[in-house]
Amino acid sequence: MNVLIIGSGGREHALAWRISQSPFCEKLFAAPGNAGIAEVANLVQLDASNHAAVIGFCRENDIGLVVIGPEAPLVAGLSDDLAAAGIKHFGPSKAAAQLEGSKGFTKDFCREFAIPTGAYGRFNDASAAKAYLAGQPLPIVIKADGLAAGKGVVIAATETEAEAAVDACFEGAFGDAGHEVVIEAYLEGEEASFFALCDGAHAIAFGAAQDHKRVGDGDTGPNTGGMGAYTPAPVMTDAMMQRTMDEIIHPTLAGMTMRGIPFKGVLFAGLMITDTGPQLIEYNVRFGDPECQVLLMRLKSDLLPALIATAEGTLDKITLDWYDDAVLTVVMAAKGYPGTPEKGSEIRGLQKPASNPGVEIFHAGTKRNETGHVIANGGRVLNVTARGANVAEAQARAYAAVDAIEWPEGFCRRDIGWRAVTRENENP
Repeated sequence: MNVLIIGSGGREHALAWRISQSPFCEKLFAAPGNAGIAEVANLVQLDASNHAAVIGFCRENDIGLVVIGPEAPLVAGLSDDLAAAGIKHFGPSKAAAQLEGSKGFTKDFCREFAIPTGAYGRFNDASAAKAYLAGQPLPIVIKADGLAAGKGVVIAATETEAEAAVDACFEGAFGDAGHEVVIEAYLEGEEASFFALCDGAHAIAFGAAQDHKRVGDGDTGPNTGGMGAYTPAPVMTDAMMQRTMDEIIHPTLAGMTMRGIPFKGVLFAGLMITDTGPQLIEYNVRFGDPECQVLLMRLKSDLLPALIATAEGTLDKITLDWYDDAVLTVVMAAKGYPGTPEKGSEIRGLQKPASNPGVEIFHAGTKRNETGHVIANGGRVLNVTARGANVAEAQARAYAAVDAIEWPEGFCRRDIGWRAVTRENENP
């Protein structure tokens, strides 16, 4: 089977890395890809927003499966047009992608189908939003309704901060994503990312991880797309995983089918594990980034048959096996991120850490310049990923690899995995 991956980030590099290992994959293409993906796939210059061009490429190259990595093409309906053209694909329809494309849609959906989540209000003008704020306890969470690349969320400690966040949304700080605002209760607990493959009728767990959203050590500074992650997440015990499937994933799958928009793809549930159990913070409709990187490195089974079964509606015939090891990834970002990153700096020394057993370097924002050198071409640039017997060992290997990379224009957090390492130290 020939496979096309849509996307250019670290998630897509991890997907390409695993799919390229499958005996079922004959030729692998990526559009547009990056310098790392080029090592395992053929890069093609396709504009994912030009659905006719994507379909034409698929027909010309006998593509048996299109794997859509990022959320934007899903929300824009690429899956629908591929389906209409008879091309097999991994990723939900435009209607089903509203679970990520509109936070208000998801909150209303949760209320209708009794899925545990925080209390909320949704508003399309600032004055009504501020009137709602006046009666709410603090801290409180302000969210731009639409896609904002992981940056449209503010946890406000004061009413003044909350009102400023509301104004920022309606004044265009997040573009079209802020045309509507969701205000929701702040949930106390520990965050976790949970993934499930869904084929419209069946769902199977695809593991859990913990991400680090804040840019600075100690969870300080602004939110980002993610500065690192690890798996397994100790807070997600077998019992909590089962509760998440029973109380969140299965009701979502059933509810979407009842609405006539069955969900086929991967459901990424951002959770808060509270004293009463799992609560849904938000849904994403694609693999997380950087969670995908650690999950795929821990996955023992061949990924491609699971993606095909998701597309074909045969997930009930699939089982997944996992390594017992822990996996941790550290994001190396360009200075200036999550604001305006400094692009164009050369990255040296990638070969040495990548040659170590149990270490993989997934490229996110990279490209090769005219002389063939790898240069930074985005905000989050590299995902330095390592396996270990436990999170502490994986963390040590990952940071040793980070320190071997020569890139003074980059930076990273130095405390990825701190919660799990603390638990391991307390319970050796």
